[in-house]
Amino acid sequence: MTKYTTNGDALTELILEIFRINGEMLSAGNEITKPFGLTSARWQVLGAIELAGQPVTVSQIARRMGLARQGVQRITNDLEKLNLVASAPNIDHKRAPLFFLSDEGEKIMTKVNAAQAKWVNALSDGLSTKTLTQSRDLLQTIRERSENLNRKRK
Repeated sequence: MTKYTTNGDALTELILEIFRINGEMLSAGNEITKPFGLTSARWQVLGAIELAGQPVTVSQIARRMGLARQGVQRITNDLEKLNLVASAPNIDHKRAPLFFLSDEGEKIMTKVNAAQAKWVNALSDGLSTKTLTQSRDLLQTIRERSENLNRKRK
């Protein structure tokens, strides 16, 4: 059996904490979005569309957010039925329409973003911007290294 190095053990502990914080963030996201009839999953897809700043395909949303395309497709279909997103033909790919926020979706996102800002400002109160930035950079590096290792295995 392979034993953990000191770094391997420390990274395993960090990964376990990431799993725990992911659960907490999803729970908090559900609480933030509940008054607007959303879930964290729907908010995540709406947010990805909003962040893109232009119409995007389901595959693009999935790649950018690290989600399964099929799950994003299901959520996007639900959001379209709720009139929170709309679609347009994609001249580059007939079977992959482009999605964008509808007027109603933009209104909802404005409200959700305001609620999230209030929550995140309270959560971040007293934390160091430098530490938060370093933490983000570390997590980004770990994600990128994992992606590279996974590509090599395929």
